[in-house]
Amino acid sequence: MNKRPAAVAATALALALVLAACSDSGDSEEPTGKSAGARTTVSHIHGLGVDPTDQRLYVATHEGVYTPDAKGEPELVGNSRDDFMGFTVAGAKTFYASGHPTSGGNKGLIKSADAGKTWKSLSLSGESDFHALDFAHGTVYGYDSTNGLVRTTKDGVSWKDGARLEAWDIAVSPTDPGVVLATTAEGVSRSGDGGTTFTHGQRPVMMAFLSWTAKDALHGIDTSGALNRSTDGGTTWQKVATLPGGQPQALTAVSAAHVLAATQTGVFESKDGGKTFKKRLAVASGGGHVIG
Repeated sequence: MNKRPAAVAATALALALVLAACSDSGDSEEPTGKSAGARTTVSHIHGLGVDPTDQRLYVATHEGVYTPDAKGEPELVGNSRDDFMGFTVAGAKTFYASGHPTSGGNKGLIKSADAGKTWKSLSLSGESDFHALDFAHGTVYGYDSTNGLVRTTKDGVSWKDGARLEAWDIAVSPTDPGVVLATTAEGVSRSGDGGTTFTHGQRPVMMAFLSWTAKDALHGIDTSGALNRSTDGGTTWQKVATLPGGQPQALTAVSAAHVLAATQTGVFESKDGGKTFKKRLAVASGGGHVIG
């Protein structure tokens, strides 16, 4: 029997630990919201997005969804301090997410039509936790970490099950609904049939998170925090920059030039394709489910 290289095995172990940590909805951590005389902080970032209506930044965390206020401080959106996983912006004021209620369990697929103020349960409540969600071609693509499945739905209720694999993130081609990429311990895996089957992961770049906004603008952030870009759908990669803060927590490309990334020290924004970054929000030291 062939043994995997030590580096792959180590990364696989890290992946298993990350997935186990992210699935733990019963922890007793102190909330990061405002208390008497305390400054609001965010940590455990699981997703980033920009509402196309007003270009406002939204940050999904272990303790609610936040947005910068007029002073650039994190402000809780709505009243929920639930754990929001798989957060993705699908359109004007329209968000999808998953995660865990504060009471424990799994949210399944939830949707907001008012920019995160309120949320509605669509399906799989209590059954599934989607660690990654992507909306493209009128379809929700999800990685159900509870069951280790790539799944898709057009109506948010009826699901089509795809391949079984262990993944951190998924990204869908903006031009081809059949092409789905997944980041795994072996590298980036590719599907040409909408997630039904995947190729073996391709190295040498070990990506943690992906975001695909244009045919020639696939962005990936590797496990060390380096931002990479591919113009050929992930076959080859070019390093663009290394973000401050080391290990990554989330990545979202709004356009080919507009990129958002979260590391252990902050949420960073670039409007020049990753050449330069500006910190939008600080992240509490040591917070976040990281990979490495």
